Amino acid sequence: MEEVASQLNEEGIQKKLTSPGRGELSTFPDGTKVVFHYRTSLCDGTVLDDSRKMGGQSKPMELILGKKFKLAVWERVVITMRKGEVADFTCSTQHTALYHLVSQSLRNISAGKDPLEGQRHCCGIAQIHSHHSLGYQDLDALQASPQPLVFTIELLEVLPPGSFMLDVWAMSDKEKLDAVPQIHEEGNSLFKEGRIKEASEKYYNSIACLKNLQMKEQPGEEVWIKLDIMITPLLLNYCQCQMVQGQYYEVIEHCTSLISKYEDNVKALYKRGKAHSAVWNEVEARADFAKVLELDPTLGPSVAKELRALEGKMRAKGREEKDRYKDLFGGNTQTASTSPA
Repeated sequence: MEEVASQLNEEGIQKKLTSPGRGELSTFPDGTKVVFHYRTSLCDGTVLDDSRKMGGQSKPMELILGKKFKLAVWERVVITMRKGEVADFTCSTQHTALYHLVSQSLRNISAGKDPLEGQRHCCGIAQIHSHHSLGYQDLDALQASPQPLVFTIELLEVLPPGSFMLDVWAMSDKEKLDAVPQIHEEGNSLFKEGRIKEASEKYYNSIACLKNLQMKEQPGEEVWIKLDIMITPLLLNYCQCQMVQGQYYEVIEHCTSLISKYEDNVKALYKRGKAHSAVWNEVEARADFAKVLELDPTLGPSVAKELRALEGKMRAKGREEKDRYKDLFGGNTQTASTSPA
């Protein structure tokens, strides 16, 4: 233990053990998955991030060792820990210079921001020297003036290589491509079992695999188009899950993105029409259903059913608004009586 502490000190890292772990220290070969909770603080005690509270939920960090994670110091310190151990690591600025970027990503993910669309790329050196706002005042300050940080880490799990399914970011390109059919089928099975939320996650992960590959290609090129065609049915399945869960505006957004590329995609038009209907967008819903009938007249009975449902929704909304108007103005208004006494 003293030898480990001495090595860390030479590297600009001070370790303070809070609670000892259990068992033997792992050898941590590359490919090992470590799961841990972390709290990041300035040296004055100001807390920047806490994985137990971030985004209103308690979600531990997961790392695959040897995959060149942007914040290399986390890999360096966890390999000195036993499962269950809690320790404080005070790390010099040389180890924390990129923390503002890592924190920004983790905060955005915890806030539920959708990583499937519009990722902006910038090399690490350019980001370090960028003075654009990160969207968080404390991280902007840290970017402007890098400083030592204290990482309080509790090591929860140590999983050897091959004992778990790789996260998308940790897969090779071939592993991503090979994983998609399996994840897709798992999503279909879960959907049939009525496990909609879990099915949604499977479709989301398979889309993420293909999006990650697509981002490396030039839009419009043959490979890019091939990947986009593979993404389309997965995104429609994801939209179906979101529809069942009442996420109608997300369905509208994703279906619109598909229709902008494939304007004759009947399934996207039909799902968007249903989503518009669910949120009382009558004009938009009717336009989508009309286009569906134009492209595929055999769907006439299904469209007629949806239009009847839409009419029922609009009548119910009209009654609700009328009742609300009455409540607002104190019930039925009465005209003055002109009858003789």
